[in-house]
Amino acid sequence: MKSLLHPTYFPNIATFAVIAQKRIQWEVADNYQKQTYRNRCYVCTDLGRHMLSIPIRHVGGEQGRQKYKDVLLDNSYSWQRQHWRTLQTAYRTSPFFEFYEDDIAPLYWQTFEKLLDFNVKTVQTVCNCLQIDMPEEKTTGYETEPSQVQDVRFLVSAKRKLKIRQEEYVQVFGDRHGFVGNTSVLDLLFNEGTNALTYLRKQKTDFLDA
Repeated sequence: MKSLLHPTYFPNIATFAVIAQKRIQWEVADNYQKQTYRNRCYVCTDLGRHMLSIPIRHVGGEQGRQKYKDVLLDNSYSWQRQHWRTLQTAYRTSPFFEFYEDDIAPLYWQTFEKLLDFNVKTVQTVCNCLQIDMPEEKTTGYETEPSQVQDVRFLVSAKRKLKIRQEEYVQVFGDRHGFVGNTSVLDLLFNEGTNALTYLRKQKTDFLDA
């Protein structure tokens, strides 16, 4: 059975473990909601857990609700340059940053109009780095209670606490902050490199049934 999942901004490790282990259908027909991983991810810096947040252009008035696929990026603010600089500062001393730098950097040089398109591209880029196929199937309409797939759309919520048992790996600033769990898959990629896919496939996904 396929798992129904949102494409998010450089998904966290729990979400990417699902992508690496299961067949995926992307939810692209739902309404946009705030405080989700649609426009944020977490990385590890010298100060600890740090949020990278993508600014979006909000629709006001009666059109306050909008489809995820219609959400526009607010490119009046140089968020791409800021995010890339943060990643460089946080991970330039990690074992595999230089190995993947040329794959990741173009995402912050190219201008995107829509949040969904950018998020799909971040997932596709990581899939390429991991040398796995990018899931292509997308929803064509919204279902509140889908019956033909495993509904794991709750993983998009940044407020929901997952009961995840994550194997620790060496992080750049681990000596300062200890292990920071379930960050963006970029943290795993830059620190573990070619071992990242094996790591993701070994992770337990029992948090999906919690």
